[in-house]
Amino acid sequence: MSKAIYYAAAGTGGLAGILHLLIAPNVIGFNLNAAIFFIVAGIAQLFWVIPMIRRWGKPWYYAGIAGTVVLIALWAATRMPNPITERALPIDAMGISVELLQAAFIGLTGVILAERRPKTDRIKTAGLA
Repeated sequence: MSKAIYYAAAGTGGLAGILHLLIAPNVIGFNLNAAIFFIVAGIAQLFWVIPMIRRWGKPWYYAGIAGTVVLIALWAATRMPNPITERALPIDAMGISVELLQAAFIGLTGVILAERRPKTDRIKTAGLA
């Protein structure tokens, strides 16, 4: 498989991390916990560039996908009215950008995982063996 897909996955995850870090200063004045969350999420996503570029393997790819799915789920949950605050947070361009980058990371990493399966597994999965 081409190195380009690994770099693309690393790039989308890394960009999402940078955007999370850019959000943190904007919320620190009115919600310190949210600012800490964005800093931690941003650093984690920036770290995940390393396993993608260095091709650390399936456990790392699955963990990256799982963490990103959790971030997307949290974003979606905060955009719906909830019993605690009774209101939803606004959907803005920055949020949509982050979510699109995260979705691209999941898709690209999924392609990497699909292509890394041994040939015999693909035959068994297709019902040919």
